[in-house]
This record gives sequence, structure tokens and C-alpha cells, in this order.
Amino acid sequence: MIIVNDLRPGLAFEYEGNIYTVIGVDRNKTAMRQMIVKVKVKNVRTGVINEISFTGGDKVEEAHIERKKMQYLYDSGEALVFMDNMTYDQIEIPKENLTWEMNFLVPNLEVDVSMYENEILGITLPDKVELQLVECEAAVKGDTATSALKNAKCETGLEVKVPLFIENEERIIVSTIDGKYSSRA
Repeated sequence: MIIVNDLRPGLAFEYEGNIYTVIGVDRNKTAMRQMIVKVKVKNVRTGVINEISFTGGDKVEEAHIERKKMQYLYDSGEALVFMDNMTYDQIEIPKENLTWEMNFLVPNLEVDVSMYENEILGITLPDKVELQLVECEAAVKGDTATSALKNAKCETGLEVKVPLFIENEERIIVSTIDGKYSSRA
């Protein structure tokens, strides 16, 4: 058990059947009453961010979230298959749980899989990934008055804006945070 006064950003805890990670903590103590601890949290299962108020001295159960390095193998149709790098065990994660992450998953990519008591919570991608372009608009000479970017489509289906000098079939580096072009590979 953790006393809520000791909560700090990054810590995970279980409260009312949900698992939360702490984003921020605000403690308010006045002379006439007990401390109020307002905790800004993110629900690990749903991704919803909200605020929970506690009275100083309340206790919550600590959640031990395990992170394993795993390698993305393939798409099995309804799920994505990952392999544990140490034990070679394979797990499947339903596609609907990883809609954003699917834009960046290429075979053999290493990711961190978060688990809580054998329940798979999700994956954490590297900050940037290397992707192959499969379609790229032709650059029009002198078309730099408005924007020096053109549309391109990556091997995963992700559509990005790239500079005019990028050619079709080229490898680029894309940020997994916002899905934007970062540099040539």
C-alpha cells in the first residue's frame, strides 16, 4: 500500500478497479483541515486523463507494471503477433488496441510491451522509426511558393508530408509521436 502523500509522477497505482499512472500531484494543506491531495492521472487501460482527490493519509494499492522488450513479427489478420526476445514466447494483441501504433509497425521492430498481472496494457514504440516509401508525388519545379512539401505513402499505409527532394522507394525516419517526417534514413 502507498500513502497518497508519497505519490509522485511516473508511479502506477490501482484505485477502484482501474490502473493509473501519476502525471502530477498537488498538495493543499491549510491550518484548519486535513491535507487534500489532488492527483492528475492517466488511466493505463483507456488512456483517459483526469484528476482524483484524496484526503492526506489515504492509501492506494501500488501497481507493478512490467515492461518487456518484444519484437513485432507479423499481422495474423485480427491480431498482431509479438515475440519475447528472451524466452521466444509469442503473444497476440488485438488490432483494435493498437490502431495508432500500426502506422509504424514493421517486421522485426523492437517495442516495449506493458503488462499488469498477465494483462497486456499496450505497447511503447521507439521515438522514431525507419519506413520505406511506396508512393510519392512528383515534385513540380518552382512549386515552392506555398509549401516545399509533397504527399507520400509509407509501407505501413501511413501518409506523411515529405520535402520535395525525397524520391519514391526511399527510406525515411518518421516520428512515432505525431507521425511526421523527421529525416532521410
